[in-house]
Amino acid sequence: MTWRPGLRAAIVLTVAVVTLVTTVAMALTTYQLQAGAARERFASSAQAAFDSDAQQAHQFLVRSTAFESAVGGVAEYMRARLGLTWALVNFTPTSGPVSTSDDGGYAPVAGTGGTFPGQLPAPEVDRARQQRGSVRYHADTPDGPQLVIVGEVEPGLLLAEFYNTRGLDRELATLRDRLAVVAAVVALLGGALGVLAARVVQRRVRTAAEAARRFGDGALDTRLPVRGRDELADLAGSFNAMAQRLGESIEQLRRKDRQQRRFVADVAHDLRTPLASMIAAADGLGSPDAADRARSAELLGAQARRLGALVEDLLEVSRFDAGAAELRPDVVDLAALAEDAVRLSAPDVDVPVRRTGDVVLFGDPRRLHTIVRNLVTNAVRHGEPPVEVIVDGTRPDEVRVVVADSGPGLPADLVPVVFDRFVRGDRARSRTEGSGLGLAIAQENARLHGGRLDVRNDGGAVFTLTVPRGEPPR
Repeated sequence: MTWRPGLRAAIVLTVAVVTLVTTVAMALTTYQLQAGAARERFASSAQAAFDSDAQQAHQFLVRSTAFESAVGGVAEYMRARLGLTWALVNFTPTSGPVSTSDDGGYAPVAGTGGTFPGQLPAPEVDRARQQRGSVRYHADTPDGPQLVIVGEVEPGLLLAEFYNTRGLDRELATLRDRLAVVAAVVALLGGALGVLAARVVQRRVRTAAEAARRFGDGALDTRLPVRGRDELADLAGSFNAMAQRLGESIEQLRRKDRQQRRFVADVAHDLRTPLASMIAAADGLGSPDAADRARSAELLGAQARRLGALVEDLLEVSRFDAGAAELRPDVVDLAALAEDAVRLSAPDVDVPVRRTGDVVLFGDPRRLHTIVRNLVTNAVRHGEPPVEVIVDGTRPDEVRVVVADSGPGLPADLVPVVFDRFVRGDRARSRTEGSGLGLAIAQENARLHGGRLDVRNDGGAVFTLTVPRGEPPR
């Protein structure tokens, strides 16, 4: 089974590992730099001491004639160098005893005494003779690790000096231990900071998760606080924007659902009356009285026409709800269209149509005709004469149609909902058999044109249609 760390564990492990790796790398780099510099300083100091001893030994031989051989003179000088391990290797018979070679090394002819320093490695000694300069190498001796410098004092006479590096190694070991302690402390601090950072991040993630759960449970007003400008702040902002959009969508769906339930109830209510009348009229067709049969036939025809108009309005509303309503724009003289709508909707009523300015626009003639016809019908049926229609084209980007009557106006409680479906005032219910869909359909047609339909009371009900002039159809 593969172990998958949680968010908190992942953050802590990531911070701890990154801190540990970085600290160890820095500690190793620091140690290498410090160790290299220390060893270089040690080697430079030893080289300077060796060069001084070689020069002084040569000068000592030049100034003194009391020694039988060069080996003896150099040995006498080096014995005065207390605390220094040294050895002499001689290859010139005239300078004193000659070193012997055995097992890849040369035996010193003089030195600090005893078995140490023992034989000197032949490759290093030969290299010093060939390049006539000093050669440095490291050797492990009974006294510990040594830095050995070999060089000529006189032709064929080589001096070797041994510098113990135990103290330098101890200092470097101390430095290494200190750097390890520092690395461990920094790694622990990094882990502690990782725990704190994980707590902060985890708290904010848990807050977001809790908000998402509350939102999923139906609390549509749930929002996250946006703090700072980091990625979690972006997440909170995105969550809030998503919650806002989803809340609006869900609320819209709820309104649609309530509207649909009310729509079904209203349709059932409005269908009941014509259907009942048609059933009664159908029963009356069987009467032996010719007058009763004529009245029944007339009633049946009227109710069938009413039912047909209601079905047509319902189909139009369904097209708006499905987003299937099409707009077919064309050049429209809105004043001429209003005059035709008045003739059809109020043939027996004198409704003047006045025009001002340019009243030509680009729109769907059928839908605009429906809007004006519904407004005039509403004014004639529910208002009082005189009724007037004004087509105002004085504005450059829009044309307005104002339909005003001289009745009592709309009740205050009806004004906000007058364009809702199946909304009819008590007075309208008593005086007309309308379905209450005319103004709703007019409002939808106005919106389809990018316009609006407003109502106010000003000496009667005043409906105003505002339609953009639009662009010529391509």
